[in-house]
Amino acid sequence: MRNAFPKEGLFAEKDWLLSPDAFPIEKKILTDLEQLAHRLFVFQRACNQLYQLSIKGKQPEWVARYLDAGKPKELIEFSRRKEIRDDVPQVIRPDLILTDEGYIIAEIDSVPGGIGLTGWLNQIYSTFDSQIIGGADGMLDGFQSVLPNGGDIVVSQEAATYRPEMEWIAARLNQRHAVAGVGDSGSIRNFTPARISDPGYSWRVMPAENYEPQDGRAVYRFFELFDLPNIPGIENALRANAEGRITITPPIKPYLEEKMWFALFWMQPLREFWRRELGEKYFIKLQEVIPYSWLLDPTPLPQHAVIPRLEIHDWREAAKFSQKDRELLLKVSGFSPLGWGSRGIVLGSDLPHAEWEKRIEHALATFESSPTILQRFHKGRLFEHRYWDPDSDELKTMKGRVRLCPYYFVEGDQVKLRGALATIAPADKKFLHGMSEAILVPSNTQ
Repeated sequence: MRNAFPKEGLFAEKDWLLSPDAFPIEKKILTDLEQLAHRLFVFQRACNQLYQLSIKGKQPEWVARYLDAGKPKELIEFSRRKEIRDDVPQVIRPDLILTDEGYIIAEIDSVPGGIGLTGWLNQIYSTFDSQIIGGADGMLDGFQSVLPNGGDIVVSQEAATYRPEMEWIAARLNQRHAVAGVGDSGSIRNFTPARISDPGYSWRVMPAENYEPQDGRAVYRFFELFDLPNIPGIENALRANAEGRITITPPIKPYLEEKMWFALFWMQPLREFWRRELGEKYFIKLQEVIPYSWLLDPTPLPQHAVIPRLEIHDWREAAKFSQKDRELLLKVSGFSPLGWGSRGIVLGSDLPHAEWEKRIEHALATFESSPTILQRFHKGRLFEHRYWDPDSDELKTMKGRVRLCPYYFVEGDQVKLRGALATIAPADKKFLHGMSEAILVPSNTQ
């Protein structure tokens, strides 16, 4: 398996543990994952609709106010342009934590890493396992549906870790379509701007910092919108998008990339909106898997009111919770370097009381510029999985918890599951993400 690694790697300066086995998923869970695809598409479409209705005064104005908090005026105005009004992300990747009861959705990533990695893993494991979810080419098929006629994958320096995997994807797609400049190894040779006028398809990976758009050429955005001040050269691409000369996906809509959507989902004043837009069945199903979440809004409550499920009148009372009652996650909602990955997440029960109190105070003080949510913590179920120990050079078994990342692609009028990356982290890790001590494998059906 090591010998099969692309020469350029997949994640820059990142390692993980290898395993001879895909992560097994029961058929019942797989069926549910396939159904989750359309539910999440409808959920994201409803999120987009709720924001639009809020700015028109047809839903509470505070919805848009929360979602726009801390964002530059120009970016807010751009996100409201009628030309992109109905655009939603074409790749949906939820982070699922597998629990004793099933799974919960920790969050939904609109600019997900791991697409190329999962594509590569699926290809490798499919050579000896016929039950890999998505098969050998599912991830490539899915990503090609996002840029069907070729296009530019625009990656920022902030996201440079993921550049190698996107280069692998581009090379494979070019290789598939026999575009000049792609060698047998799948590496891209001598790609120059002139090549975009070559006959046939072409997918390229381009640095965001000096990207020059080409009319009619689609763009896949691989950078977070909080990073725009560090990408001054992207202005031309945004202008071309606004004028309809190019398409950009995921769309330039920072409000869609907020973790606070889970808190908005649970708010009583919005309950009827969600029921209507999602339908009763989807609404109930999503209630089963979206963890209860709150916005840490410091606005004082009326004397008779309490914060639902916590039964407190003021957020500062949460700062007094015992360790047992602090099985709660604090998460920066978005539009911040801390909103990416697990950088802006803390678990209350892991912190000394004074530190927890300090974090609550900070979240309340910075709410207007960088909203924070509070979310119920759900402990992952323990699984055993074999891995290759690089130190002893032998197979061992890890007992760990699993983050499962299904990759859904919006393909025409369908939303398809094209692969599922399992990250198996050691049992003592609370936050499940890619790390050198974790096993990363594709998933298969039992």
